[in-house]
This record gives sequence, structure tokens and C-alpha cells, in this order.
Amino acid sequence: MHLVTALAIVIGAMGGLATYVYLGPLAPYGLAIWATFIAWASFFHCGGNEAALRNSIFANLWGALCATVGLVLVTQVSLGALPVTAGVWVGVSVAVMILGAHVPLFGAIPAAVYGYASTAAFALLADKLGTLLGGGLGTNPFLTIGASMIIGNLLGYVSGKIAGALAK
Repeated sequence: MHLVTALAIVIGAMGGLATYVYLGPLAPYGLAIWATFIAWASFFHCGGNEAALRNSIFANLWGALCATVGLVLVTQVSLGALPVTAGVWVGVSVAVMILGAHVPLFGAIPAAVYGYASTAAFALLADKLGTLLGGGLGTNPFLTIGASMIIGNLLGYVSGKIAGALAK
């Protein structure tokens, strides 16, 4: 079987199952299936192997942490009008995130951006700015997106291994 065909079958089946589990048995925990899929893609973007698993997870979490700090600064340290405050703190936190690539563990810049964007999206669109420094899984943006992305990377690893076996 061609590898792309194997990946399509395996990721399709696992993605459907993951969606069912997130919306069913795991629903009370508030995990974000969309962030899981982003991290799943991040794993393959980083190379789809053991090194990619490590690199993608740590970069996703680094980006999520930078977004959390940036959003805390936006909400707690005003620099005047909101557009100015948000622009400055997002710019600073993104610059720090990119500078983190000097540390090899955080070197997968696109994966860090996936973590940053996912955390910011969850915080803003789910109205979770009030839980940046508290709350738990399902309410705290860093915890929710971090856990969802770790799971997504692990699913990427497993799906890659299964597809690789099918393609042989």
C-alpha cells in the first residue's frame, strides 16, 4: 500500500475515533479536538519521527506558554489604549517565542506558532481570559491546549507507525 493511502486510512480512522472520544467520554475534561489535530499536523510537519515527537511537543508547549504570558500582560499591564497594549505585548511575546529557537528544544518555530495561535484562539474565542492564571483542564488555556497538543502529537506518532507498517 502507498504510504499516503495508509496515512489517509489510519489518520481518518484515528481522527474519527479521537473526535468521538473527545465529544463523548472525555467531554467533561474540555479538551480541544481542533488543537489536537493542529498538533497532529505539527508532528508530521516536524518530520514524523521520534525526534519530531519531542521537537513538536516542546515547541507547541513553548508557544502556548508565550501566548499565555503575552495574554496575561495584555490583561494586567496596560500601556494605554487596548490596541496599543495588545500590539506591544503580543509583539514582545512573539519575539521571545522566536528567540526561544536558540534553544534546540524550542527550535521548531512553526510548531511554536501553532501552540501560540491555538492558545490565543482558545483564550479569546472561548472567553477564557479570566482563567489564564487559574482554572483547570477545560478552562485554563495553557493546560487545555497543552494537553490537547500533547495528545495530538502522540496520535501523530502512533498513526505514523501504523501507516508505516501498512505501507511495507
